[in-house]
Amino acid sequence: MTPRDTTRSTVLIAGASGLIGTEVSRQLREGGHTVLKLVRRPTTDPGEFTWSPAAGILDYNLLDRADAVINLSGASLSKLPWTASYKREIRESRVSATRTLAEAMHHAETPPGVFLSGSAVGIYGDRPLDVLTEESPRGEGFLADVVGDWEAEAHTAPAGTRVVTFRTGIVVGPGGAMKPLLALTKAFLGSRLGNGSQIWPWISLHDEAAAIVHLLSSELEGPVNLAGPVSATSDRLTARTAKDLGRPYRLAVPEFVIRGLLGDAGQEMLLSSQQVTPQRLLDDGFVFRHRTVEEALDALLG
Repeated sequence: MTPRDTTRSTVLIAGASGLIGTEVSRQLREGGHTVLKLVRRPTTDPGEFTWSPAAGILDYNLLDRADAVINLSGASLSKLPWTASYKREIRESRVSATRTLAEAMHHAETPPGVFLSGSAVGIYGDRPLDVLTEESPRGEGFLADVVGDWEAEAHTAPAGTRVVTFRTGIVVGPGGAMKPLLALTKAFLGSRLGNGSQIWPWISLHDEAAAIVHLLSSELEGPVNLAGPVSATSDRLTARTAKDLGRPYRLAVPEFVIRGLLGDAGQEMLLSSQQVTPQRLLDDGFVFRHRTVEEALDALLG
């Protein structure tokens, strides 16, 4: 498969209004792409198109116009706690959106050549002793099961479409998983979570979007880890956040409190350890702007 022309592509994005989607759209336009957005509300712009992923409703003609599709849809994992009903929403919002996009491609006369579908490092589970590459086996837990189903739907796209499932960790940006951490730290409640030694896969918002744009013209297929090249413990991330915000960092929340208050979300989002390495991305020549979590946080908060 030859690389696509990245200066004239038309890219259809689901989830373009979120934290990652907004930055991806900006970088795409800056790079000469045309961006079309799928929205679940009445349209307000000529480049927007209404769809209903839960109902499987999408205008198939849009897929004929798109050279590539980027799927960023899914209920936020940072909305806590994860009740039984919200767990269903986490799964169904991802699976139904991906299924709707893949099925629409099959109905298109000329399916898009590239399908970049969001995924998560949660597929690896809690693996404190392993260095996790794209070749690492699937782990255990709620998120591992969700991501397995999510990625499987992406691979139902047409045979001629190159499918990439990009596995993202914590995105260091002004929203998403960082939003509650920033709010608590600003309120003088910045805390060590558990013993603070658990490794959190992180990536700056700029590099997350830049990596997705990079994958448009890459020849990579299948899973690709989107995580910073230098791993960091949760304590490094939370302590640096407090330092950059000029707030104290003297509190600690024991593991049993996190598990008691947040259940699975506390264990899988805050206490799990995952030393994820972006092996395929590095081998493909991608250059990170922010190589350490300190650089990413300084850029965000400094």
